[in-house]
Amino acid sequence: MDQVFKKQLEEGGADVDVTLKRFMGNEAIYMKFILKFLDDKNYDMIMDSLAKKDYAGAFAGAHSLKGVSGNLGLTPVYEASSSITELLRDKQDEEVDVEKLNEAREQLEESYCRLQKIIRDNNP
Repeated sequence: MDQVFKKQLEEGGADVDVTLKRFMGNEAIYMKFILKFLDDKNYDMIMDSLAKKDYAGAFAGAHSLKGVSGNLGLTPVYEASSSITELLRDKQDEEVDVEKLNEAREQLEESYCRLQKIIRDNNP
């Protein structure tokens, strides 16, 4: 991983050093998985589900994205998807705090798009 890319990820909120330790210091494997993040469909699932007020679908996508982003050290995406997950966990539609959910959706959208751009711009 070149230092410019690493710096951009860190400035975007990613915890690269801790995550590299999880990958036993193997930058090639980390890069392989971080590039796969570009093809992850969970974000689209969340946004589509929220637009349809399909909270079960949004929960499933957020829960999956939380795991993926957590494993990759993409902390801002992890935190926003965690918020969505907790706002929807075990809730009936009428129990959902739509205002807080919209705030979490906006945070997810901003952080996800920022990190996707950084990764896409550094894709060899």
